Amino acid sequence: MPNRLINETSPYLLQHAHNPVDWYPWGSEALERARADDKPILLSVGYSACHWCHVMERESFENADIAAMMNERFVSVKVDREERPDIDSIYMTAVQAMTGHGGWPMTVFLTPEGKPFYGGTYFPPEDRGGMPSFPRVLTAISDAYDNSRGDVLQTTEQLLDRMRQMSAVAQPALEPLTPDVMRQAARKVASEFDDRNGGIGMQPKFPQPMTYEFLLRHHQRAGDADALGMVELTLQRMALGGIYDQIGGGFHRYSTDAFWLVPHFEKMLYDNALLVRLYLHAYQITGNPLYRRIVEETLDYVLREMTSPEGGFYSAQDADSEGVEGKFFIWLPQEITAALGDEDGEIINRYYGVTRHGNFEGRNILHVTMDAANLARDEGLSPAEFRKLLARAKSRLLAVRDERIAPALDDKILTSWNGLMLAAFAEAAAVLDRPDYAAVAARNAEFLMANLFDDGRLLRTYKDGRAKLNGYLEDFAFLIDGLLALHEVSFDRKHLDDAIELGEAMVRLFWDEASGQFYDTGHDHERLVVRPKDITDNAIPCGSSMAVAVLLRLAVITGQGDLERRASVALRSVRPLMTNFPTAAGHWLGALDFYLSRTKEIVIVGERGEDGTRALLAEAYRHYIPNRVLLGTADGDDGDMYDMPLLANRQRIAGLPTAYVCEDYVCQLPVTDALALAGQLAE
Repeated sequence: MPNRLINETSPYLLQHAHNPVDWYPWGSEALERARADDKPILLSVGYSACHWCHVMERESFENADIAAMMNERFVSVKVDREERPDIDSIYMTAVQAMTGHGGWPMTVFLTPEGKPFYGGTYFPPEDRGGMPSFPRVLTAISDAYDNSRGDVLQTTEQLLDRMRQMSAVAQPALEPLTPDVMRQAARKVASEFDDRNGGIGMQPKFPQPMTYEFLLRHHQRAGDADALGMVELTLQRMALGGIYDQIGGGFHRYSTDAFWLVPHFEKMLYDNALLVRLYLHAYQITGNPLYRRIVEETLDYVLREMTSPEGGFYSAQDADSEGVEGKFFIWLPQEITAALGDEDGEIINRYYGVTRHGNFEGRNILHVTMDAANLARDEGLSPAEFRKLLARAKSRLLAVRDERIAPALDDKILTSWNGLMLAAFAEAAAVLDRPDYAAVAARNAEFLMANLFDDGRLLRTYKDGRAKLNGYLEDFAFLIDGLLALHEVSFDRKHLDDAIELGEAMVRLFWDEASGQFYDTGHDHERLVVRPKDITDNAIPCGSSMAVAVLLRLAVITGQGDLERRASVALRSVRPLMTNFPTAAGHWLGALDFYLSRTKEIVIVGERGEDGTRALLAEAYRHYIPNRVLLGTADGDDGDMYDMPLLANRQRIAGLPTAYVCEDYVCQLPVTDALALAGQLAE
C-alpha cells in the first residue's frame, strides 16, 4: 500500500511513496501526530538527482525491518530540499553545527515542536567504515528521547542558540563600499585558482559560474588580463572535458577530479542556466566561437530534454540509469565504430580519447583529447570536412544513445530555477540574434505568470497542473531578473510592469528593516523554529544577492531611490563576506560592481523587427556591458516621470529608430546610426 507521499507532486517524494516507511510530507499533520503520540520526528531530506539518497532508500527505507523500527519509534517525514529550501536550510545549519559538515541525504531527529537534537547525513544499514548503522542510530535516539528527555531538551535549546548565531547577519559595516573590496576579492580568488587545469581548488571541482562572472566584471573594470585568463582557462577546460556532455550538450553537476574529466553525472537546470550566461559573456568579450557553440548546444539540450509542453523548464536529470551512475553517458570503442563505421569511428574515438581500457570503470567518458586542426590534418581532411564529420557523428551517437534507458527526469517546475533559464534564453536571443530563443523565453514567462503568480504572490512549484507552496525570496528575485532580460529582447512593456510589481511584493514580503537584509521566507510563511536568512552564494545565487542585484536595476528603471537605499544597506552588511570569502559571494560582488559603477542607461525607440532597430540592438549587445539597463519602446513614450523616467520624452529622430545613452538620467545626443552608438557606448 502506498504511504501519504502518494498524494505529493515532487518526483523525489513520489519515489518513496511505496516504501514500507509510514512517511509524512512536512506539515501540520506530522507535527500533530508527533505531539499526540509523544514521538520524536525523523526528518529525511534529499532530492531526486542525489545518488546517495537513492542508495539509502534501497538499503534502509525499502528494508522491512528498518522501516518497522522507524514506524514504531518515530514520526517519519520526507522532504524534497528543492521544494522546501527553508526546511533544508534550517536543519542543514543544525547538522553542520553538530557535526561540522553537511550533505544529502540529510537525517535529522526533532522534538514534536520541530526542534533538532541530533543529525547526520548518510547512515549505512550496518556498521561500516567507522559509521554507525542506521538501526543502531534509531535505537540510540529513541532510547535517549524516552529515558533522557531533560538532556534532549537542553541539547535542543543549546543547538537553537548556536543556529541563530550561525545564521545571524552582520550589521552594516562602517567601512565604505569601494572598488578595493573587489580588488581584495580578486586577489583572494587568484590565490585559490588552479592555473594548470582551471577552476578553484583541486578536487572535486565545481563550475562556480558566479565567481567567474565576477572575474569578468573585474577584468572589465580594472583591465586585469589575469582575471580574464582565469576565466578562459576554466571555460575551455570545462568545455573540452567530461563535465560537458560532448554528444548531447549541457553540463553535469561537478567534476570528481581536478581535470574536469569524471563528473557526478546529474544535470541540473540551474547549472546550465548560469553557465550559458557565463559562456555568453565570455563570447561577447573574446569572440571565441567555442563559447558560442557551448551556449547554443546547451540551450538546444534544454529545449530537447528539459522543456515541458506548456513551456516550463524541468528541474533535473538523474545521475543513475538502471541503478548505475553514468551508464547512460559512457561508451565502449566498439559501440562507436558500430554506430559510425570503422573509418569514422576510429577518428571519433581518437578525438574523444576513447580506448579499450576506458577512463571510467572500463568504459569511456567522452572528452576532447586532440586538437581538431591537427587531427584533421593527420586524417587528410580539411577543417570544413572534419567539422561536417564531427557534426554527423554527434548526431548519430545521440540517436544511438537515445535508445538506451535514460536517467530519471525530475519534471517538477520550480519558479526560481525557471527564472534563471528564462534569463539565459532571453539574453542568448539578444546577443546571438536568435528569435527562436526569444520565443522560448516569452513562452516560459507567460507560463510562469499564468500558473505560478496569483494576486501578488508567487508560488514555488508546479507539476501535473498543480501549483503549490509559497514562493521564497529566490523565486521573486530570479523571476524578476528573467523578466528584465526578456524585456530587452521583446520590448514588451508588460514584462517591465510584471518585474516592477514583483519587486514591490518582494520588498513587502521579505525585507527586514531592522537588520537591513532580506529573509528567505515571506512574512506570511508558516512559523518555523528559525526564520532563515541565507547570505552565501552557493550553487546558485542566494535570494538576497539576487534581490539586491534586481533592486539596483529596478531603481534605475523606476527612479525610486528607496530601492537603491535598501540594496546599499544589504551590501554593506556582507562586506566582510565579499573580501574574505569571495567564492561564497560571487553574485554579491557583481551587485557591488553595479552599485559602484556609472550605469549605462540605454533606451532604444523603434519597432523590434525594424532593420534600424536591429542594427542598434546588435551594436548594444555586441559589447560586454554588465552594468547597463536597456529599455525598449516601439514609438516613443512620454511615460510617467516616476514610473519610468528613462522612457520620458523619448522619441524617434527623423522617423528613424533611435538610441539614447544616458548616465544618471543625463543623456548624450540621440543617435540613429549603429556606428555612432558604438562610439557612445565606448566612452
